[in-house]
Amino acid sequence: MAQDKKIPNVRTGTNLVKIVVVGVGSVGSATAYTLLLSGVVSEIVLIDINKEKAEGESMDLNHAAPSTTRSRAGDYSDCAGAEIVIVTCGINQKHGQTRMDLAAKNAKIMQDIIPNVAKYAPDTILLIATNPVDVLTYVSYRASGFPLNRVIGSGTVLDTARFKYILGEHFDIASESIDACVVGEHGDSGVPVWSLTSIDGLKLRDYCEKKNHNFDQDTFHKIFEQTRDAAYDIIKRKGYTSYGIAAGLLRIVKAILDDTNSTLTVSTVGDYYGVKQIALSVPIKLNKTGAHQADELSLDEKETVLMKKSAGQIKSALRTLDLE
Repeated sequence: MAQDKKIPNVRTGTNLVKIVVVGVGSVGSATAYTLLLSGVVSEIVLIDINKEKAEGESMDLNHAAPSTTRSRAGDYSDCAGAEIVIVTCGINQKHGQTRMDLAAKNAKIMQDIIPNVAKYAPDTILLIATNPVDVLTYVSYRASGFPLNRVIGSGTVLDTARFKYILGEHFDIASESIDACVVGEHGDSGVPVWSLTSIDGLKLRDYCEKKNHNFDQDTFHKIFEQTRDAAYDIIKRKGYTSYGIAAGLLRIVKAILDDTNSTLTVSTVGDYYGVKQIALSVPIKLNKTGAHQADELSLDEKETVLMKKSAGQIKSALRTLDLE
């Protein structure tokens, strides 16, 4: 079949960039499509246990492709030379499940996949999107043998985008005008950093006073509940989430490829809030060499307590899986 032939890379006038997506379910296919339309890569390789599915997705992508980008199905040997390998495969979260419910089965999948990626692409950057992403970022770090800076989880990039969107809807203002983030676990114990949230350059309390909005803690708590429960609400209605995480992965990829030192709330392995050797999200600088610690957040006392709790829950999941 034509899909088995390597497609020549025709991108000109810039560096040739190859990205591999492992897993072409709802998230993987949306991610590949988002990457394709972005124009930031020249070659997208799709790997899936269902080779025909990968071939079909690749063929369909090529019919939508700008002239400078090509997609093809491949196997693990095709990870060679990839700038970034994005891992989206695994069992999807179903209605009524938490992300942590997926931990054991998806950890086993990662322990099979990641060594194969590392074998053929020892210098690549791993970008993990499979849930529970913090646990699986740590699993991938251990399974790859890569340095800390080259194993990155999508973390709370999506939570942060949801948080800003819902705040924007509440205040009737573009989310781009809001500086806010969610840190900690990508999941139920994520922490909204209200103490550092600002709108149009004003601290949240000052903005509310200026615009005659109520500075109401109950309302803000409901806003975060919407953020926290967004995935559950989407999964209940359409069965899965895909577009939001695909856009978040693109933001991470662009920060790396463009060597921007942009700060995003991705998940990386380290010691956080008194808990050693876990992965969770704090603001991290991203550039062509991967992830690097940024300035530590100045959390208030309540937020610090919640971060310790979030870190503890991730550690507990690792203990349950005997992955400390």
